[in-house]
Amino acid sequence: MPAGKAAASPKAPLSPAAAPTQLSGAEGKRCKERPQDRPASPPPRRPTPMALSEAQACGRRLLLWSPPRVILFGDSITECLGSNARVASYQFSFQENGWGASLAHRLARKCDVLNRGLSGYNTRWAKIALPRLISKDSDAKNTVAVTVFFGANDGALKDVNPKQHVPLDEYADNLKSMIQYLKSVDITEDKVILVTPPPLHEAAWGKECIAKGEKLNRLNSTTGEYAKACVKVASDCGTSIIDLWTLMQKNNQDFGCYLSDGLHLSAEGNNFLANQLWSLLQQRTSALPVMLPYWRDVDHLNPEASLQGNLHDL
Repeated sequence: MPAGKAAASPKAPLSPAAAPTQLSGAEGKRCKERPQDRPASPPPRRPTPMALSEAQACGRRLLLWSPPRVILFGDSITECLGSNARVASYQFSFQENGWGASLAHRLARKCDVLNRGLSGYNTRWAKIALPRLISKDSDAKNTVAVTVFFGANDGALKDVNPKQHVPLDEYADNLKSMIQYLKSVDITEDKVILVTPPPLHEAAWGKECIAKGEKLNRLNSTTGEYAKACVKVASDCGTSIIDLWTLMQKNNQDFGCYLSDGLHLSAEGNNFLANQLWSLLQQRTSALPVMLPYWRDVDHLNPEASLQGNLHDL
């Protein structure tokens, strides 16, 4: 009997010829699952006005839940707390005592702090990587600040470490190029914070190089030239600057305590940098609202209303 007529006359008994053959095992199971043996699915219902309004309200919440953010862009001093050839692990900047972790803690429920550190990178490679990390599509309009922290690798000695070395003039041009790119995606120069490389403790770093079977591949005086170039770029482009190279050597103090291996920051160096950055970031974030109310302020009888109101205020 045709399927259409069977559906039109549901009470009509099936003739013996039309009755399905009784099968057992896997074949019987497959037969039972054939589409023609299943009850017809009801047509999809059009969304009701209430369902549409609920979906739209949910969409608004998702769009509004886009917190401000601080992006940390740099080399291994951004990516990690420090390295030591005698220690078989890296401690990353978002672990205990890391400067990234310190900023994230201070900005909790106000900003997302994103680590975009690229260990070993110089500005030549960073300039190419930056558009892959930050774009208009990645919600750049919500970016409060971007730290650009390069120079420790650019300043490597050309005759000893040519792969990482970048000439001084090119280093400055690369920094300017990155600032111009950030401006092109609506991150203006007042949101950019350049950070110079810290001073290099040659005795400590020399030991690290020897342990790797290498020669000393950096000098503090050379690092200082790159730091000065970074300061000049900040002045020319109108960005903020943290001159670690100068600050850590102020009054001829022993800066070795700020470094774990002569190049990367120690816990004390991380704390020093975090405090320097916080003096700038605090100004940019002090007026930002806290995301969602403190739990004691949530209306337990109507939490949706109290939470939704806060979301609309962001």
